[in-house]
Amino acid sequence: MPRLLAKTMDSVYHEKKACFKGNLMKKLSLWAGLLLCLSLLLTACNAEESKTAGSSEMLLDTVCSVTLFQPADQELADQALELVEKYEALFSPTIPGSDIWNINQAQGESVAISPETAQMLELALEYGEGSDGRFDISIGQLSTLWDFGGANHLPSAEELEKALSTVDYRQLELSGSPEEGFHARLKNPESRLEPGGIAKGYIADRVADFLRENGVKAAIIDLGGNIVTLGRKSSGQPWRIGIETPFSERTEVIGTLSIGEASIVTSGIYERQFTRDGKLYHHILDPETGFPAENELLSVSIISRSSAQGDGLSTLAFLLGREEGSRFLEEQEGVLGAIWVEKSGEIYVQGEIDFREIQK
Repeated sequence: MPRLLAKTMDSVYHEKKACFKGNLMKKLSLWAGLLLCLSLLLTACNAEESKTAGSSEMLLDTVCSVTLFQPADQELADQALELVEKYEALFSPTIPGSDIWNINQAQGESVAISPETAQMLELALEYGEGSDGRFDISIGQLSTLWDFGGANHLPSAEELEKALSTVDYRQLELSGSPEEGFHARLKNPESRLEPGGIAKGYIADRVADFLRENGVKAAIIDLGGNIVTLGRKSSGQPWRIGIETPFSERTEVIGTLSIGEASIVTSGIYERQFTRDGKLYHHILDPETGFPAENELLSVSIISRSSAQGDGLSTLAFLLGREEGSRFLEEQEGVLGAIWVEKSGEIYVQGEIDFREIQK
């Protein structure tokens, strides 16, 4: 059983501001796991909320959008997406010159990194340590080997063994301070970082901070499945978010979640996957075996205060399975609830959240 993470991600952010020690794709593409159902939002909005400002762009290997309701400020919406683009240029392992690219290509040498990259990597290390390595940011070689969405390669035992030898989050070493600058290095030159398990959540949190700092009272941030809602509708009613039906051919939903200000992140097996000889292989890889996680789950959605927290915990909860994962989530500060969808079709709702299943 992983050790419990007593801190929320927000508390980690604030603690490290004063004295800091040290191709972006997570679980989901545009429709993976959690879908912001615009039809639900628009029908729920009153006339005042029909005045919106929005911006949408292909970033982070998916479609990212920001919709502002109060105020409906188009310039701020555009600036929010520019912020996403800035972070992609720092965090993407496939963009030459990004901080993550530079670390991966440095052959074990120390690399100068931005304060934002240092902060994101520190969070990843917190999750690696707190989960006894079940969450591991150093799975880059393993992820590249499987190449989900690309070659869809089924690795041999020899290939897996070689890739697994590079997986150990403890190989990542961070150093520096705000005054002296930050550095990172991989002690194993063959290791590779893949921050897709936490970076989109970190970015969503930073975009939310930017909007709050600029006076935005109500907004929806959708980074290809990582959803952050700010405030409520002007009527005081919560937002309504649709949870997608796994493996549906269309954008069908299993139910709707009514929430105020929160983050929703889903991990599921039904987007980046392939079938070989009748067996489905999906992209949620177990860093202990090198294979996709095998359990009873189709998906798990985490509702939390911090999107970075939801990002990391959704991956970890999926790897643990519903029973152990549920116990783990109960001990995590900042987690509001979870929605577990099993292969049997059963849906389990954890926590005091307002989720209404659609009866068929």
